[in-house]
Amino acid sequence: MIKSNTILGAAVCVTALTISMSGWSATPAGLVDLTYAAEKAVPAVVHIKVKTNSQTRMVEVQDPWGDFFSDPFGFFGNPGGGGSQRRQVQTPPREASGSGVIITNDGFIVTNNHVVDGADEITVTLNDNREFSARIIGTDKTTDLALIKVESKNLPFLTVGDSDKLKVGEWVIAVGNPFNLNSTVTAGIVSAKARSLYANGVESFIQTDAAINSGNSGGALVNTNGELVGINAMLYSQTGSYAGYGFAIPTTIMNKVVSDLREYGTVQRALLAIVGQDAHNYIDAQKAMGYQSPDGVAGVEFQSFLFSKYSKKIKQ
Repeated sequence: MIKSNTILGAAVCVTALTISMSGWSATPAGLVDLTYAAEKAVPAVVHIKVKTNSQTRMVEVQDPWGDFFSDPFGFFGNPGGGGSQRRQVQTPPREASGSGVIITNDGFIVTNNHVVDGADEITVTLNDNREFSARIIGTDKTTDLALIKVESKNLPFLTVGDSDKLKVGEWVIAVGNPFNLNSTVTAGIVSAKARSLYANGVESFIQTDAAINSGNSGGALVNTNGELVGINAMLYSQTGSYAGYGFAIPTTIMNKVVSDLREYGTVQRALLAIVGQDAHNYIDAQKAMGYQSPDGVAGVEFQSFLFSKYSKKIKQ
């Protein structure tokens, strides 16, 4: 009886949905049409396959008899030093894959550093199944970005948008090759901005609930205008599979890295001998140790400051 009611309820819902849709157009007012963004993005997102040759490496291994035959009292000048040994090992060849985004019609492609790191051979496959060999222009572990290039002309590419203009709640699509499923498009919203996961030296991730899985690394995060706003980099999950939390590197970080890699082959960074910390935590710690200052810390009035960077004001 319960089963019958469930089926009947489903039938009523389907009927109501059918009737309500009869007066709708292809894209009802108020709904977001993501087909334009997908049409722009899919041809410009590539499948990257990398091969790493077998290598000989020195590793430290534990010697099970080392402690038995070691010199614990140092009679032979090696007190207790027989527990490990350095040996040569041959690593097996490795193959991996990820995604990348064509940003110029002459073949410059942005991807993640961890996709191409250590690669001896890189093969790029376009959505139309054309294949190219690629070379690394430069990599940056600090941001987990890399720039590679294929030799071709008139390639489809994505226009780079301004990730600073993204708003929380705005619709975006993620395009990539998860689990070797070529040209997969998933949709979601911007869940948060300027997210820090302490995974890279420089980071300010865009968080999205668009599905991102293994193989999406280096793929495109695209707004509804069909503009690249981020490079998909990682997911947050306790299982290793998508759990609703994906993260992309914003184009505001990508632009600086790409520009430097094209010009210098490495990212140019200035060093400033200042270490920042949370002022509120510092004040609380000072108060806990008995230090008091009516005007803030050490007599300096505590207030908000505005710093200027590239003629852009940033609120701290």
